[in-house]
Amino acid sequence: MNKANLIFILLCVFVTSSCQNIQSFTDGSKPLHLSVGEGFVEPIGYYEKQPRFSWKLPTTAAVEKQTAYQIQVSTSPNNIKTADLWDSNKVLSSQNSWIKYQGKQLTSRQKVFWRVRFWDEQKTASDWSEISSFELGLLTNDAWQAQWIRHPETGETITINKKNASFKNKLYRPQYLRKAFFSENKIKQARLYITAKGIFKAYINGQTISDDVMTPGWTDYLQRIETLTYDVTDMVNKGQNALAVTVAEGWHTGRILSLQPRDVKPSALLAQLEIEYVNGAKKIVTTDDSWQVTLNGPIRAASNYDGETYDANYEMPGWKQADFDSSQWNNAIKEPLDPKVALTPKRHTAPTTKLVLPARKIVEVANPQPGVVVFDMGQNMLGVPELNIPVIANQKVTVRFAEALNKNIFYTKNLRSAKATDYYIPAKSGDTKYIPSFTFHGYRYVELSGFDQSKKPDLSWVKGLVQHSDFNVHASFNSSHGKLNKLADNIVWGLRSNFLDIPTDCPQRDERLGWTGDAQVFARPSMYLADVYGFWAAWLQTVREEQAADGRVPNFIPTKQNKHTKGASSGWGDAAVIIPWELYQLTGDKQILSENYSMMQAWIKFHQSKLNNHISSLGSFGDWLQPFTQAKERVNRGDTPTALISTAYYARSLDYASRAAKALGFNNDAKNYAIQLEEVKQAFRARFYDEQTKVKTTATQTSYLLPLAFNLFTDEGDIKRAQTYLLEEINNANNHLRTGFLGTPLLAPVLQQMGRSDLMYTILFNETYPSWFYSINNGATTTWERWNSYSLTEGFSKASMNSLNHYAYGAIAEWFYTGILGVQLKAPGFTKFKVAPQFNPKLNQASGKVPTINGDISVHWSITNKQLLMTLTVPSNSQAELQLDNTQHIQVKKNGDLIKNSDKLTPGKYQITGITTL
Repeated sequence: MNKANLIFILLCVFVTSSCQNIQSFTDGSKPLHLSVGEGFVEPIGYYEKQPRFSWKLPTTAAVEKQTAYQIQVSTSPNNIKTADLWDSNKVLSSQNSWIKYQGKQLTSRQKVFWRVRFWDEQKTASDWSEISSFELGLLTNDAWQAQWIRHPETGETITINKKNASFKNKLYRPQYLRKAFFSENKIKQARLYITAKGIFKAYINGQTISDDVMTPGWTDYLQRIETLTYDVTDMVNKGQNALAVTVAEGWHTGRILSLQPRDVKPSALLAQLEIEYVNGAKKIVTTDDSWQVTLNGPIRAASNYDGETYDANYEMPGWKQADFDSSQWNNAIKEPLDPKVALTPKRHTAPTTKLVLPARKIVEVANPQPGVVVFDMGQNMLGVPELNIPVIANQKVTVRFAEALNKNIFYTKNLRSAKATDYYIPAKSGDTKYIPSFTFHGYRYVELSGFDQSKKPDLSWVKGLVQHSDFNVHASFNSSHGKLNKLADNIVWGLRSNFLDIPTDCPQRDERLGWTGDAQVFARPSMYLADVYGFWAAWLQTVREEQAADGRVPNFIPTKQNKHTKGASSGWGDAAVIIPWELYQLTGDKQILSENYSMMQAWIKFHQSKLNNHISSLGSFGDWLQPFTQAKERVNRGDTPTALISTAYYARSLDYASRAAKALGFNNDAKNYAIQLEEVKQAFRARFYDEQTKVKTTATQTSYLLPLAFNLFTDEGDIKRAQTYLLEEINNANNHLRTGFLGTPLLAPVLQQMGRSDLMYTILFNETYPSWFYSINNGATTTWERWNSYSLTEGFSKASMNSLNHYAYGAIAEWFYTGILGVQLKAPGFTKFKVAPQFNPKLNQASGKVPTINGDISVHWSITNKQLLMTLTVPSNSQAELQLDNTQHIQVKKNGDLIKNSDKLTPGKYQITGITTL
């Protein structure tokens, strides 16, 4: 061996990362779209002590599959080659997502840098990716030097008058807090760590630190409060500075549900500004009793349900600046941190303004009142208005909101006790701009009164600020049918309107709660529409925290320990099992299972306490809001027997828990759950169905959909007969649905599995009540709570529980992607999938994309004179199977070359032709 070869071998031993493969790509291919956790790109204030790394392969013809990877993690970009925190070395694996960090322990505030490379199926190494980074927030309570601060309680109360009672509640006005401080040197870096019991808006030297709204969001304040981290380096000056914060009640102090007596503690602020100077010195400004606070600011009241009152006469010019004289303010009261309440970095993105909509028209209302004008925004939404209006000094401007007009009369009955009204009192006459800060509304129409009546109302007076958690909406379904496209759009707007920090049922009335039943039917469909994995993972943490010691899961979460949350319901509490499993299926991330596995087990144990010979006695909201119920009592719960629903959902939870246990390697648990599942199936079959598999009690579509969707019949004859009875029930309904919240999402997958997608198309395309298109024909721009929430001829449903912005029935959107486009998951994360589009004469074109951990699955098909033209994109590191029913003379080409085996389509773009026989 010569000296040169010896040196080369030694270099390979000591610098493994440089010599594991001497071959490399010639086109500069490298990993792209680097992220940590649930898809976060270079976050600041990150929450995970042991982050997960993900990336995508480049979309080049030369790269189809990853066979190995290497991750390097360091304390600085300069150390990346030595990987002083962690070097995975070469790992033989096709996995390119959710790779858990295995290096040195990370700490609060730490900034971490990482890069990755991969090897393809030819054993060729890619170039290193660009260096990415993330910065941790304050991970534990010990990292905080600050204390909670607030205004001294004033004893001010508000009188609540109800029909049968009158009582007083404490009144907590928004607080204005500030701290002047001196910065001695030139700033290298500044970070503001901040949260509130309530909601906050913060400023440094008069500059708003962020466009986030309603921060820090809503968690169970008795167990965990989320904190946020902001880079404020460019806001802090050398010399005098001021940190100023407004805090309002939000979800913490504000009421939940209807007007009721309440005893709550006031809102409070926690903030810690950490400054690092270029000379290496550091300064920390914390909330303590040296801060000053007043309640005499312009925001006089702020409530999620009731709106905001702003009086410009109380404005304090310059209060956010360092030189403001606050000597007449109160000294803040300080309170220690509670060790039982964890302060943790926010684990998903905060809400912000995502879209701005102009007013579409000024409405001519019935019986118009002088000085009142109504603006139509053209879209039901969640958010606040931006007003640019002429005003008269001290003449109150009233801003009311409604989802709809009842024959041109402002419709607010469905708000129930929520006042949903903003007030603005100007200090001087002229044009003014006003945007509410500490409330949100569900609305389409804005009614203004109190403006300067000498001015003619103009569309420029009102804009709609659309607000939701800061995720990307990637819904892409499109077709040749206008109303189907409108339905798809309405469903997306329902999502936008109900994903403000938590998944809510509605955005407008005195509710806006995280109902678990609504969530469990919409979580999976929502993943096809938006980048909401982090959103759901964060909410599930609150579900875990709110689960009772006996395993019970409240009906809505968070609860604020409300008296209405003592019960538990099947189909609702089962969200604790269903959502984690389905998120794992869609993402391939086992951490969502491991985080929630104990919660799954506890829920099943709780449900077992409600069993009698494997039949459940757990209560349920039933097939909520099923149309045309026969029952005279509790009609909202539908006709499907509660015990049938509860037992079926118990079986589903057993099934998913067994699969989750197997995925996590808990084989004994998996086996035990599987055994119990078989016992429940036998009991379910015997208790609810006769010898001919006909339901013994009231027959409903849902009474057959549940066992067929949940695979509760083990005998093929039972399955066929149940399918026949389901078809009879649908036929009896004149091919219309008769399903509520629980049954409706099951219709499409069951009918497709039966080979009856043609019937699903008929139901989907129905124009008359009850149907999806019925709402569109009656002017809907979102999905409704009820199938008959409104009619152009009959007006609104008589029920006060009548939201025009609910997402539950939007679960049908999943079938647009899994049925019409036909993208069927075959392995977690879509690493393997089948494409089986459901063609129908009602459509001649459909297209869309399904985002996956490996990239977008893209499908486009069109049929002209029975000639099918189809394109399909299979992402890198994935494998597809093509199934085209009712199609002959199929040809599949990749890059112009004919493909013989369509059972194993490798990554790339395909052109497909054939003749349909429909």
